[in-house]
Amino acid sequence: MQHHAFVIETEAEKGIEVAQAWAKKELGMKAQANPDVVVMRYGLLSVEDARRVTELAAGAPFAGEHKVVIIAASRAYHEAQNALLKIFEEPPEGIYLFLVLPSLGGLLPTLRSRVQILNGSHVGRTTSNIPKAAEEYMKATREKRSALIKKLTSGRDEEERRENREAAIAILNGIEAAAYNEGFTKPFIAELLSDIAVLRTHLYDRSAPVKMILEHLSLITPKGLV
Repeated sequence: MQHHAFVIETEAEKGIEVAQAWAKKELGMKAQANPDVVVMRYGLLSVEDARRVTELAAGAPFAGEHKVVIIAASRAYHEAQNALLKIFEEPPEGIYLFLVLPSLGGLLPTLRSRVQILNGSHVGRTTSNIPKAAEEYMKATREKRSALIKKLTSGRDEEERRENREAAIAILNGIEAAAYNEGFTKPFIAELLSDIAVLRTHLYDRSAPVKMILEHLSLITPKGLV
């Protein structure tokens, strides 16, 4: 039985390439100038965005038997993921869905259970995927980390607080990527990854205390991870 819904864990453009390569290999569909290969890019995937994806995916192909819808996002609110559940569980005949995320740590178990995790031979966690802010954070002394935490938790308005939360998530994702690069030969890695998964869940909650989350992250992240 062929899967019709996939998630790819990598940065947006690389994930889009993997999805398009899959469509070409498995379905014989070229991405260029093909109205049935649709790419939708988002920073933050909202509920409204998810509904738009559902509406687009529900439409019949324009030119052939299949349609491929690729959704690339830096992260997705849990409410948005819930809005995608039905279409990912039962896509219409001939419709293939791809969700590209930089990390699967924030993926709801209910959505994860409905998809196949798709890997490409050139998709993986490398140091090039680690944001500069995360590298600086991991190399910083405890005092410098405290200063950065203060900066990221002093937003003057809702927009600035949202940007700070995005920056905090980017740092957390980078630390997670660095931990995976270390492999599992060091005993603290598995525990660190487990804690990061919990912290990410809290960061996705817009009412969660970012300061407390980042302070805990500082305590559990060893200096020199990169």
